[in-house]
Amino acid sequence: MDLRDFIKKCEEEGELKRIKAEVNWDLELSHIAKLNEEKKGLALLFEKVKDYSIPVLTSAFTSPKRLAIALGMPLHFSMCDMARRWMELTTKRLIPPVEVKSGPILESVIQGDDINLFNFPAPKFYPMDGGRFIGTAVFIITKDPESDWVNLGTYRMQILDEKTTGVQIIKGKHADFMLKKYQKMKKTMPAAAVIGADPLLFLAGSTLVSANICEYDIVGSLHGKPCEVIKSDLTGLPLPATAELILEGEIETDPSKFREEGPFGEYTGYYSGKTGEEWPKPVLYVKRILHRNNPIFWATSVGKPVTDTHMIQSLNRTATLWTDLENMKVPGIQSVYIPPESGGRFWGIVSVKQMYPGHSMHVGTAVISTTTGHYGMKGVIVVDEDIRADDIERVLWALAVRYDPFRSTEIIKRGRSTPLDPALPIESREIVSRIIMDACIPFEWERKPIEIKLDEEMLKKVQNRWKEYGL
Repeated sequence: MDLRDFIKKCEEEGELKRIKAEVNWDLELSHIAKLNEEKKGLALLFEKVKDYSIPVLTSAFTSPKRLAIALGMPLHFSMCDMARRWMELTTKRLIPPVEVKSGPILESVIQGDDINLFNFPAPKFYPMDGGRFIGTAVFIITKDPESDWVNLGTYRMQILDEKTTGVQIIKGKHADFMLKKYQKMKKTMPAAAVIGADPLLFLAGSTLVSANICEYDIVGSLHGKPCEVIKSDLTGLPLPATAELILEGEIETDPSKFREEGPFGEYTGYYSGKTGEEWPKPVLYVKRILHRNNPIFWATSVGKPVTDTHMIQSLNRTATLWTDLENMKVPGIQSVYIPPESGGRFWGIVSVKQMYPGHSMHVGTAVISTTTGHYGMKGVIVVDEDIRADDIERVLWALAVRYDPFRSTEIIKRGRSTPLDPALPIESREIVSRIIMDACIPFEWERKPIEIKLDEEMLKKVQNRWKEYGL
């Protein structure tokens, strides 16, 4: 699948709306998208963007149905269903990409003085944004200089001038691992920013995959066949053959040449990157632009939940957390969920079939020790097997009637945070506390409360007569 396949399939399923009226890239486009997302609307394809002939796709992943389309899964699947299937596929085997000689991405090549990032309809999203952000629905390809490890990671990108973008590579991210190695070598880091491709590549690029695992391999497993890539003669990086737009070049690794960027309306619902209040960021010097004929530009409005950013983070972090727990051999896991309303990262919920005393707390402590849960997560709620992790009404019920704050709460004082967390002071965002809330009936209780349940025979009778009741 490429982005055009995805758009076609969304349109066939009644999941995409073409906006034919002209809209301005300056705030108007993003505000339409944000209001549409708050109304749980369709994916939007803006066909007439002021000053441009390039269409812009937004709101691509704001519904589970469109995520299922991208994943090639049954359209009725819930977020938990898709995450379970993701876990099952990626724990069986990984399928590395296959190199091809050519592809649509090579249809247009722009180099030298012809490079101008303002030739693409990068929106300005929010009133206090520091500029236009060309990289929101983006993943950046980098390669470890000491091994064959290729990383696909999502880092926001602001246009700084015609040939330069900021790149917010946060400490501890995989691209940061690689950048530090290039720093020691006193070399710039080859990089390629991909804007519009197989939607699963963007999904995987924003996923917390373990170090030394390539996201191309994850996507290969999800598709059941290898991704097709072209080895770049400029950067040596494997580029997706059917991408819409790629910015190739070098990321500056000398901290003295980093630049301030932002602010930007982030997925937390707050601005980050205010001039003078955050660290200066690496920059990408664009040496070449590749794009398909008549490219489609993909953007996400980010901002307050729920946007497609939060849906993406919810799905891929739910999937990777479930995968982490499966690989850790934690028994009894029934379902896992990281709600998009929590920013798709800050709270996790796990349903478990208890098998021994302390089992539910074992699950809670395991979550915050995983690749997914150790970074930025503030809270874990564990519920019994009769409650699905994504059944928020029942989760709240469990917190009301199965949870005792004194007995069932653990506070972890020091965990890895994200520098984008607005709940923490700007100068102290490396460490965050965490809470584990065990909303399970204790396994060891001999006298457990008796739950009200419907009579099974009468339930079947009523279900069989449901239409007869006129309901």
